[in-house]
Amino acid sequence: MDIEQQQAEVLQQFVKQAGNLEGASLAALLIEATSHPSLFAFSEILSVPNLSTLEGTQYSSSLDLLRLFAYGTWTDYKSNASGLPALLPEQVCKLKQLSVLALAENNKVLPYDQLMQELDVSNVRELEDFLINECMYSGIVRGKLDQMRRCFEVQFAAGRDLRPEQVTSMIQTLANWLSLSDSLLHSIQDKIKWADSMNEVDKRHRKEVEDKVEDVKKTLKADLDLRGHDETLFSDTGGLMMEYEEDRVRSKRRRQPMP
Repeated sequence: MDIEQQQAEVLQQFVKQAGNLEGASLAALLIEATSHPSLFAFSEILSVPNLSTLEGTQYSSSLDLLRLFAYGTWTDYKSNASGLPALLPEQVCKLKQLSVLALAENNKVLPYDQLMQELDVSNVRELEDFLINECMYSGIVRGKLDQMRRCFEVQFAAGRDLRPEQVTSMIQTLANWLSLSDSLLHSIQDKIKWADSMNEVDKRHRKEVEDKVEDVKKTLKADLDLRGHDETLFSDTGGLMMEYEEDRVRSKRRRQPMP
């Protein structure tokens, strides 16, 4: 099972449970969701209507924490830790994984120094262990560790939740892509029509050439047949003339007197 399918199944379970809980039970579910090792997207949970009941209560910080996991990073948590619940070790790991994904959204080459600063990692060995064991083995990123250049080359990174203000921009991007794709499709169709028409022209030209070649063959054959007939006639006439001359010679010899 790939990471997208696995995450979708886990996410639906949490969405279903969140729709039936409130208060302390709902806050506890949010802690469970942000700790789950297979879950890296949270916007669908955030869209559950009864989560709004946590606003203004003693559990509102749990909702703020869920928003942080959906859109923020480890650095964001450190900047707002005083107003947020303390994190479990699993949540710390998850938020650092999400931080790597956030960096990979904009850059495909991540310097080790930047990663160590963002993740609070003190040395290269610890950083590479984290990237291998917690990021690549989990399937959220694929890439190459370049120790010579001290960087991580990202080949694939799972997408994160879109912030509400990013949705409009994403819709416009998709609309532009759709328009470009439609123009490209029309261009390809025009080229196909042109190719088909040229193919028909080529077929007609080839047929004309083949017809001309066939006419030339017929003309040559007729000419050769005619020449063959003339040569036969000439040969027959020549034979008759030779026979006539031989008869004349024999008759003449018979008429000559004896000496």
